[in-house]
Amino acid sequence: MSFLDELGAYLGSANTREQILTGLAEHCYLALVPVVLGVVLAVGAGWIGRTWRRARGALLVLANLVYTVPSLALFVVIPGIIGTKILDSLNVVVALTLYTTALLIRPVLDALDAVPPHVTASATAMGYRPARRFLGVELPLAVPVLAAGVRVAAVSNISLVSVGALIGIGGLGVLFTDGFQREYAAPIVVGVVLTLALALVVDLLLVLLRRILTPWDRTASAARPEREVTT
Repeated sequence: MSFLDELGAYLGSANTREQILTGLAEHCYLALVPVVLGVVLAVGAGWIGRTWRRARGALLVLANLVYTVPSLALFVVIPGIIGTKILDSLNVVVALTLYTTALLIRPVLDALDAVPPHVTASATAMGYRPARRFLGVELPLAVPVLAAGVRVAAVSNISLVSVGALIGIGGLGVLFTDGFQREYAAPIVVGVVLTLALALVVDLLLVLLRRILTPWDRTASAARPEREVTT
């Protein structure tokens, strides 16, 4: 039997399709929820680092330390810290939230630093208080720089979730362990293809979201060629 026939027979099973859909849904949950939580925490940490300069160095050092911890070790340690069972999917969510936050702290700080000082000064002169100025002026202008970091974090999480299958957590990684245990290539190939496809779709959606959140960038890009033509 050729590999294509083997793959067709594997995908032809109703149980297999149900397993794949369940794994895909779990993979999306385990990978994307930490991205949302990590962005919120990283933005909060960025505001602290932006407001109190002494905290900036400590945040960067802490972020570097967290990101150097092996993911599998963190998956195993988290249950002892938060009191969950070893097979609880919350362990992966918490671990990847920590990774995402650690990965995004520096991009958030860099994005906020990229906001032109005269813009923040103008907002202050107009009566914006620090919190309102941060949320209404600085953070929206920082989106283009921050978006690049979020895209990296999302794709990284989609990859790291597969490691959770080694300790019995669901997701597409289950297809990898199933294939290796049975020495069966079909589920491994399906798992790899679906993981890559999910990463690509999420990345494209984040690019679309970034364009929606920064309409002024499209206006500036459209106006630039017109100025070049007139000159």
